Amino acid sequence: MTGQIFIENYEGKLNTNERYAKWKELGLYKNLSTIWMTPTRGVMGTRVAFSWMNVMGGFNQPLCRMCVEGYEVGHAYNEALKQILSSPQLSKFTYLLTVEEDNTPPPDGILKLYESIQQYDAVGGLYWTKGEGGAPMIWGDPKEPNTYIPQAPIKDTIQQCNGLGMGFTLFRMDMFKNPGFDFGRWFQTIGEIGKVMTQDLFFFQKAASLGYKFACDTRCKVGHFDAPNGVIW
Repeated sequence: MTGQIFIENYEGKLNTNERYAKWKELGLYKNLSTIWMTPTRGVMGTRVAFSWMNVMGGFNQPLCRMCVEGYEVGHAYNEALKQILSSPQLSKFTYLLTVEEDNTPPPDGILKLYESIQQYDAVGGLYWTKGEGGAPMIWGDPKEPNTYIPQAPIKDTIQQCNGLGMGFTLFRMDMFKNPGFDFGRWFQTIGEIGKVMTQDLFFFQKAASLGYKFACDTRCKVGHFDAPNGVIW
């Protein structure tokens, strides 16, 4: 081992004006109280479970996990939200984080979303539909309202869009208190002849009409676990 002699300033690498400004930009000093909500059929993959175990929350910030089992997915979100908004404690939380039972977020995923939501009302990590022909869940270019063609991802940026999936998505809780929504019917899966819409895009279409804005944080790369084939897309 080579010996060393230290004569230096021991104030620390993070005690700089640049770091102070970065901390403020990240917004990690704000109230980041978050409810993690997962609709489930009751079974999840081991790799998904271990991924979740490594996800970090904000420093000294409340992170409450809620599981909703046995409902159709849109109904699951509605029932959970009704319970949250009727609770004197949970209704005061700042954010709702939706995490679906087959998604594998990175350890710093929530921290990235806290940063990127500063200019938006909902932000999601980047994940793809399953399979070789999978599409990125960045639905629609805001220059063309009410369109949901998947955008080509732009590497490591905050990419505005018309809608998102809900595999790892952070919402401002106040959105669900807006009287412009039908209370208890924020999410709805439509399978009528001539009109098909998943619960996520049903919500985002309505939210956009109320003036809310959304983006995909492509820095936050989220896997999509295909259990029968043992593949994370």
